[in-house]
Amino acid sequence: MPTLLLVRHGRSTANTAGILAGWTPGVDLDETGRAQAAELPGRLAGIPLAQVVSSPLERCRQTVEPLLAARPELGAAALDERIGECHYGDWTGRPLRELAEEPLWRTVQDHASAAAFPGGESLRELSHRTVTAVREWNDKIAVEHGPDAVWLAASHGDVIKAVVADALGLHLDHFQRISVEPCSVTVIRYTPHRPFLLRLGDTGGLSGLAPRPGGPAHAPGREGDATVGGETGTA
Repeated sequence: MPTLLLVRHGRSTANTAGILAGWTPGVDLDETGRAQAAELPGRLAGIPLAQVVSSPLERCRQTVEPLLAARPELGAAALDERIGECHYGDWTGRPLRELAEEPLWRTVQDHASAAAFPGGESLRELSHRTVTAVREWNDKIAVEHGPDAVWLAASHGDVIKAVVADALGLHLDHFQRISVEPCSVTVIRYTPHRPFLLRLGDTGGLSGLAPRPGGPAHAPGREGDATVGGETGTA
């Protein structure tokens, strides 16, 4: 099954201002975010990509623009609202410092599966739509590009945390234990039996993910088995 690179958008003007952007239109990358996006093609050098999928929000599209410019064979990113930001409803556009005083804040932190944003969606709904989208894209790319294909999805912090929690078999109540920095890359390799988390919130180089001569080395046993004792560093 394919390997997914989950890229969080670069730092945005809302990040800098401490505002919960949600689906607010016109939230762009700030100067640091643009620099982070410009570095992304180099970080992914040597990694073949079959497809780029993006949240339709500006900050995600801006993050993958330099990558798409460097790899014209990919064409345009496919936009999918299902990997868009959480619909925070009445919380949208408010300062995080102010939101931290709301009673719901503690529910979001400690009992995410019970958290529903007034006028928006619940974190359960966020998890369902985003994990469903990723699984469907994964299946589509496997059919069109083969089981060893690598694809990239540009999305948002809570989305990526929800997908990682699903891959790790974590209850949604634990997804706040996961940290995803701006323009970080999280890598999940899906197999018929289980997903493997290969990188979490990586902000450095990713050359170790490039295919090696002779193809990938698999663990002994059936495909999708874990290597007993730990990975050997040969794949």
